[in-house]
Amino acid sequence: MSVSSTPGDCPAPAVTDGLGAVDRPTVSFELYPPRNPHAAPKLWATVQALAEVRPDFVSVTYGASGSTRTTTRTLVRRLLRETSLTPIAHLTCVGTSTQELADTVGEFLDEGVRAFLALRGDPPADGSWQAHPEGLPTASALVGLLRRIEAERCASSPAQAVRATVRPLSVAVAAFPRGNAGAGSSREQDIAALLAKQAAGADFAITQLFYDAPSYLELVALARDAGVTIPIVPGIIPMTDPARLRRVQQLTGVEVPEHVLATLDAFDPETETAARHRAGTRLGVDLVNAVLDGGAPGVHLYTFNNAGPALDLIDGVGLGGSGAPRTRVATLPVPVPTS
Repeated sequence: MSVSSTPGDCPAPAVTDGLGAVDRPTVSFELYPPRNPHAAPKLWATVQALAEVRPDFVSVTYGASGSTRTTTRTLVRRLLRETSLTPIAHLTCVGTSTQELADTVGEFLDEGVRAFLALRGDPPADGSWQAHPEGLPTASALVGLLRRIEAERCASSPAQAVRATVRPLSVAVAAFPRGNAGAGSSREQDIAALLAKQAAGADFAITQLFYDAPSYLELVALARDAGVTIPIVPGIIPMTDPARLRRVQQLTGVEVPEHVLATLDAFDPETETAARHRAGTRLGVDLVNAVLDGGAPGVHLYTFNNAGPALDLIDGVGLGGSGAPRTRVATLPVPVPTS
């Protein structure tokens, strides 16, 4: 259900820019809430380092079936209270009833969260996926739930309606450059799903990782032909650690090109880590430059809670504060914190 069709609607999302007069493509990062409490100080050091480049937002993952619900809320709460960063909270449909999702959304909204990434969620290890018997079957249904909850809160509270005018709710969704290997769907099926997410009220999309610019550029062209108008942000992983790339390949089904692995594997992992890091950063810089030159509105980096590779990549494309900033292609409808 789109927010525009609901009585007592909140205002439509506004285009905002948390960077004020800074003219550059959007920059954002993904963070993982720590499962081990002892890892929290290291993560917070990562957060502080990433904050130095003034990202437009940081997304915070949410484990399947709510497995990181508490730690996700803790991290988001701290980001809101102790930084000027705009957090986007992940939500997934996997293993969760609609009421449980509604309760979680309410908790996040009460904490001050004004942006969500609505995901269907990854299938379990055996590759099967079934909606919770009392849950939501698709990400577009989750987008609709978010819009409905926000509209109901606005309708029931004039104060909330005023707050929503100042800081509209923003909903992001996922897009898949070459189809969703985890779900076994084709690119065409995912574009149809993206169109449904847009109709439900999504504001912009973030892609799954990819390693070649045509994957992203072709996706955008086909999506536009299908009627998708929302911004599509490329999601990119720094290519400095071949072991991590191989692990991510196993998790996502997105194959790492042989030339990328060959480039990184050519360096001795014991004595040439710095040289390997530089070579991997160069690969990432070339990819980011290619998608930005092709019209991407910005870049979203999967950090794996490691600031160094992400910041080196951002700096390499001139978006890290050193040197002249690139010209902004577009802004994303993400609300700006008021405190």
